[in-house]
Amino acid sequence: MSHDEVLAALRENARYSTEDIARQLGMESEAVEESIEQLESEGVIRGYKPIIDGRKRDDEPVRAAVELNVTLDRETGYEDIAGRLAKFELVDSLHLVSGEYDFFMEVEADSMQEVSQFVSDKVAPVPEITQTVTHYVMDSYKEQGILLGDGHDDDRLSVSP
Repeated sequence: MSHDEVLAALRENARYSTEDIARQLGMESEAVEESIEQLESEGVIRGYKPIIDGRKRDDEPVRAAVELNVTLDRETGYEDIAGRLAKFELVDSLHLVSGEYDFFMEVEADSMQEVSQFVSDKVAPVPEITQTVTHYVMDSYKEQGILLGDGHDDDRLSVSP
């Protein structure tokens, strides 16, 4: 049995029952349950979340991508800074990245004002952070491999030269 196959099935649809996964993989459902339990206990599977198309809701939250530049010293590393930032409730995800900036942080709040205030009052004052650049998400088309919308939002005819 391969944990990778079970993970692939769960990535496709985390709502598959153990019986569905067992049937797809030609395994016993007990073996699938044991695999999932082991993956959960080892921390490989950290949780299960729905992918929500915010356009379909009346109370769509404001999402922003925030670029962060930092300066490290002998006592402070990326892990230290990430640990402090990840504790904030508005931080949806946080990644150390290569390129022009050090961290890529995704934030979700009820308003643009709340995002702006969070970045200016909580994030920017962190001593090691030297620069923040906030990009507000205007629309989302794909989330974690899932296409959003119904595909019929644009009724314009395509024009080619």
